[in-house]
Amino acid sequence: MFGSSRESLATLRTALQARHADASLAAVAGELLAVAGTLAREKALRVALADAGTAAATRAGIAASVFGGKVSDGALGIVNDAIATRWSSDADLVVALETLGAQAACIAAQSAGVLDRVEEEVFLFGRAVAGSSELQMALTNPSLPGDAKVGIVESLLAGKSHDITRQLLAARIGDLRGVRVDTAVEELLAVAADQRQRLVAEVTSAVSLSDEQHTRLATALKGLTGRDINLNVIVDRAVLGGIRVRIGDDLIDGTIASRLENASRAVQAD
Repeated sequence: MFGSSRESLATLRTALQARHADASLAAVAGELLAVAGTLAREKALRVALADAGTAAATRAGIAASVFGGKVSDGALGIVNDAIATRWSSDADLVVALETLGAQAACIAAQSAGVLDRVEEEVFLFGRAVAGSSELQMALTNPSLPGDAKVGIVESLLAGKSHDITRQLLAARIGDLRGVRVDTAVEELLAVAADQRQRLVAEVTSAVSLSDEQHTRLATALKGLTGRDINLNVIVDRAVLGGIRVRIGDDLIDGTIASRLENASRAVQAD
């Protein structure tokens, strides 16, 4: 997402954050995610709603005719705000509503005191999928219907996760639209971290970190970034020693495996 779309989404997210958080926001989140899913499937509809050449009132009328009575007034108001702004492409409107739905869910989770739990469950789901080639193939299979993928997600999470976790993952993983599962999970984690005004650092280590190491690393990374850091730790024996830290597109690789690989490349180059 670039240019005007990025600015539009930032404005909408600020407005959503200013809303009073209550139990109804969880329902609004589900409705926004459902609207995003509908627009993802219906190209003609999303093109019409994202067309800046059409008057905003006309686009609002189209939205009301399609979604009126099917979603709450609160959700429809957010949809109208979204379609009244400018998007670089119709696909960006879908991403925006999807992001706003995830944000609303995270606001509701934070208000209920379960955001930490939801964030951890989303992360663990991502690790479970990463560790199963069978799951990866099923969830990324373009010939498998979205309902079937939602069923897989719900069966994995049944009785093991919060309702908000299931809501977020079912909506996002059920319609990946060509995005990798790990990328979709990272996007959800970023929204959750942003709600807590934190950055997410993915830490890969040969061994689990102790509480003291966890705290020291989070403190050091906060010193580098100026932001509180949420650490998601992945244990991977292949790194041999040291740690690899990724924050967004930035990578800090201090693993023995990486140093050996670099040395090997240097020898080959000679």
